[in-house]
Amino acid sequence: MRVTKGARIVAGTALLAVAVAACGGGGGGTATNDGGGSSAQPVRVDIAKPQHELSPTNTNDTSGAEVLNALFVGLVDYDKDKNVILRGAESIEPDAESKMWTIKLKDGYKFHNGEAVTAKSYVDAWNAAAYGPNVQEGGHFFSAVKGYEDVAPVDPDGEEGPQKAPEPKAKTLSGLKVVDEKTFTVELAHPYSGFKTMLGYTTFMPMPSAAFDGNGGIKREFGENPIGNGPFKMAKPFKLATDTTISMVRYDEFVEGKAKIDAVEFKISSDKGTSWNELRAGNLDIMDQLPPEAIATAKQELGDRYIEQPSSGVGYFGFNARNGEEWAKNPELRKAVSMAIDRKTITEQVFSGTRVPADDFVSPIVAGYRKGACVECVYDPAKAKALWDKNGGGKGPVSLSYNGDGGHKEWIEAAANNLRQNLGVEVKVDAFESFAAILDELDKGKVTGGFRMAWIMDYPSMENYLRPIFGTGGSSNHGRYSNKDFDELLVKGDSAKSDEEGVKFYQQAGDMLVKDMPYIPVYFYQTNAGYSQRVKNVTIDPFERIDLAKVERVS
Repeated sequence: MRVTKGARIVAGTALLAVAVAACGGGGGGTATNDGGGSSAQPVRVDIAKPQHELSPTNTNDTSGAEVLNALFVGLVDYDKDKNVILRGAESIEPDAESKMWTIKLKDGYKFHNGEAVTAKSYVDAWNAAAYGPNVQEGGHFFSAVKGYEDVAPVDPDGEEGPQKAPEPKAKTLSGLKVVDEKTFTVELAHPYSGFKTMLGYTTFMPMPSAAFDGNGGIKREFGENPIGNGPFKMAKPFKLATDTTISMVRYDEFVEGKAKIDAVEFKISSDKGTSWNELRAGNLDIMDQLPPEAIATAKQELGDRYIEQPSSGVGYFGFNARNGEEWAKNPELRKAVSMAIDRKTITEQVFSGTRVPADDFVSPIVAGYRKGACVECVYDPAKAKALWDKNGGGKGPVSLSYNGDGGHKEWIEAAANNLRQNLGVEVKVDAFESFAAILDELDKGKVTGGFRMAWIMDYPSMENYLRPIFGTGGSSNHGRYSNKDFDELLVKGDSAKSDEEGVKFYQQAGDMLVKDMPYIPVYFYQTNAGYSQRVKNVTIDPFERIDLAKVERVS
């Protein structure tokens, strides 16, 4: 799912760069109490600025997802072994072809305004996400549902969106049907045995009737003050343009049981080094990713409050394959750039050995990863230079962009030096103020050179590393890559009769990425997190989500 902001995943979210925002204009302070929790000092969590307001259907970054994960509960979740477990759903059953799915809900879940979570809560939210004119980041995740082409037609150039796309033929997905208050069915456009696995992603969350404008759209003010069904609720509205914190209090009527802490404050940061110093000083409680400069000493300084574990994130360089700089549009030159980057030195020296050089487009923690699959990811300066010159790469300039709020400067500069030395080119490095800022420019197609990007899985499937980032019209296809054969292989993987057979088709699609090199895998992420002496029982899963409902204060 997920684009991510930091030297972590995506998320992302759902790509590995992300942000979350905060409530209340200027920073810290104590959360107010409007009926849940107490006025005690909140647990303070570091995040980046989210790209959009906080609506499940329009959040595709890891920081925004971190916030929504505290506010909402979906149909399913995942255990420590990445197996699907039911949460809001009583059952999710396919027909014999895995094309028609029947979903029954558990009793007891309510939104924070008292409204019951019903089948209609899901169907209305999914229809609003998919409807093209609403321009929701999560819309493409419903492309598997029957009728998607009618609600979100594709423009003549192969991209979705209201700018060039024809008028939709329908406002709702024909494949979604409410059966009764607790039951709905989902008919897919083609068989897909992995559909149930997808449903833990943020964009599949339910939304209350107050979210909708009565004309198929979502109210903007809902994103500023979202009404969820999870363990925490908003303490006050959040203004994306001005606020630097997002404040929540515990929702005491949460059906799964009350959270251990009374309040949470997400603090939006633009500099991870500053956040690290705030954590050390006791002014911040949880950082889910430490800056590179902190990693070498964090374990000694924090002791058992330091977390180091595998993550699902992959860090990339992306390219605008449609209207980027001339070198960026040439797959052979992109391969030359890949072979000119010394991944081993970057991961060992910049990240103190806490990253692993990437050799595939998918993370090693998901089924389907193949060691050494990306043959063009091997460091070979001589071959890189020869390929660059043979294909008219010239002297540049080559531009590389990144978000300055994610702790990326050191490794981007190291990669830039690799290109200067190994390809003999001029390299221009551009830092955007925030991940949200670079995402906005990527959405407009205005980043024309190489750009730093990352992905953390939305759900544990190889497909999740392929379709959203590289599928035609994918929700995070910032490079505008489009390959009909690639898309067809994904459908074959979806329709396979077994997971093993599906993975084989997804791997064939991955081989096409190695051939075309629309992105360059650089490193696999690892979680390097830390927390203060004020809290305990801090856990972070491979999706880079903090389980805030289980965090406790130290008395």
